[in-house]
Amino acid sequence: MIEECMAKWHDHLKGEFEGGLDELLADDVVFYSPVVFTPLAGKDLARLYLSAAGETFSEGEPDQTPGKHNSNFRYTKEVMSGDHVVLEFETTIEGKYVNGVDILTWNEDGKISEFKVMIRPLQAVNLVHAKMKAMLEQIRA
Repeated sequence: MIEECMAKWHDHLKGEFEGGLDELLADDVVFYSPVVFTPLAGKDLARLYLSAAGETFSEGEPDQTPGKHNSNFRYTKEVMSGDHVVLEFETTIEGKYVNGVDILTWNEDGKISEFKVMIRPLQAVNLVHAKMKAMLEQIRA
């Protein structure tokens, strides 16, 4: 089952999964941000933060497909065990190297029940924090 769930996640990232985050996230999902101390509970908050992260990590000129961007964001490793997946990623934002992991837990309904993001090095954390803050303010406006 975990392979099917992850196929949906990868399809979502390519813009090819109908329903997107609304379909992937459990109603009671808990999101752990690398820059916010308190875990964020609920689909609405998780969707907001994941949408902002998608914009933040998507650097580059728009490609020919409306709504899609060229991006140097890529997963470099994927480890699956039971209902957990660890995805290591790399990207560059404003010329700064960002390395991190997404840790996903899937529930018995095939929905993400927990999403945790960890980022390194420190200058990347600081940059992501500033860009996420600006993106969230823009989304909320």
